[in-house]
Amino acid sequence: MELCRETPEDEWEVEALLDLCFAPGRTALSSYRLRDGVAAARDLCLVARGAAGEVAGAIRFWPVRVGAHDAMLLGPVAIHPTRQGEGLGAYLIQSGLDRAAVAGVDRVLLVGDVPYYGRFGFAPLAGVTMPPPTNPARVLGCWDWDGVTGEVVRALP
Repeated sequence: MELCRETPEDEWEVEALLDLCFAPGRTALSSYRLRDGVAAARDLCLVARGAAGEVAGAIRFWPVRVGAHDAMLLGPVAIHPTRQGEGLGAYLIQSGLDRAAVAGVDRVLLVGDVPYYGRFGFAPLAGVTMPPPTNPARVLGCWDWDGVTGEVVRALP
């Protein structure tokens, strides 16, 4: 497995993987409104390629704001169906978080399940609101969220 930073040349393959894993209607999700017109944090976005060069998985990060604070929105994370169950998702998440820490990111959030993401340090965020319709119990964050509350909004381009 080769893990590398996502480049603009990877975009069509990553988008095809996202469509395969989440269906084309994925862009109707509220989290996509936070990405509209905002460039992904390319230094944190990763692509995992198999031995034949195929895209086996991908993870993306997007800058957002919560109140007066910057944060990174983690997601989507996608693993090709033929590679699921191999630990690649965990590898991508941990690798992405490691890169974010080195880059000086103070806080990361996502919409997900505590039983899965808790092992990476994510916990429910009280007082942080994603655009509707998002289940508040699935809004999770890791690192420095002390005193950070408010609505999650798009970062300014």
